[in-house]
Amino acid sequence: MAILVGTASWTDQSLVACKRFYPRGVHSAEDRLRFYASQFPTVEVDSSYYAMPTAHNAQLWADRTPEGFVFNVKAFRLFTGHQTSPLMLPRDIQAALPATRRPNVYYRELPGELVDELWLRFVGALEPLQRVGKLKAVHFQFPPWIQRNRSGHAHVRECVQRMAGYLVAVEFRHASWFEGEARQATLDFEQALGVVHTVVDGPQGFDNSVPAIWQATHPELAIVRLHGRNQASWNQKGHAASSDRFNYDYPAAELASLVPPIQQLAAHIGTVQVVFNNNMEDQGQRNARTLMEMLGVSGGTGSTRMPSLFD
Repeated sequence: MAILVGTASWTDQSLVACKRFYPRGVHSAEDRLRFYASQFPTVEVDSSYYAMPTAHNAQLWADRTPEGFVFNVKAFRLFTGHQTSPLMLPRDIQAALPATRRPNVYYRELPGELVDELWLRFVGALEPLQRVGKLKAVHFQFPPWIQRNRSGHAHVRECVQRMAGYLVAVEFRHASWFEGEARQATLDFEQALGVVHTVVDGPQGFDNSVPAIWQATHPELAIVRLHGRNQASWNQKGHAASSDRFNYDYPAAELASLVPPIQQLAAHIGTVQVVFNNNMEDQGQRNARTLMEMLGVSGGTGSTRMPSLFD
């Protein structure tokens, strides 16, 4: 088994601005990634959600990290069903869009040939990481309006089909996926598709939150994604909502409570990735270091393989 602990992103503005994680003199993009990779064995690329990634940047990420370091890349927001500004699309794609006065475009409204081209470019941008074995998974975080119904299932299937040859992880954001009998049905759906289930830790009691389901649907990987437990800001609206939503510093007792289920999951799966998405200043990095100490793991990736439930 292997337990890899890291954070979502290494370049958040508040992380850099707080000056508590990166040492003095670490200023460039290259230096920051090299330092981050000296502290943690994995990271989630979040910039690829906001704008299409490029093969050039992926090659730089591969070149600037040591052997054994792995990335998860978050899927571009258009593919997961989020509203997307045309300005986030490549310029030639922008020019080919149908005329509209609406500020955003949506996946189902785009001409099929443009959708095909965007998928082709997205997959191509990941190839440098995939080629050298540094791409662990492509993470699809679906919005609350992708619900457990016929169209929701169809959209997830399409995303998985488009990513043939890549390991896909899915994260749902609507309670319908795990309510009552739907819980096992969703896990069965994920396993049938061959995708990685994401164990979500976050505020509870909302339509757009899901419980932590400590199960695995793929023999190679399980992901635990920690969003913090800030009930007050989870559905906050306004300018500061995005950063405040994940403003949460896990107390030691809450981190300690995560150790047993993580270890139990890791006993049956090739790799468990734990990703801290509480990305206000250095909260995620500090919490990740504390959890690593509690788990007794370091920045290395080597460990003993244990028998799997899937064997």
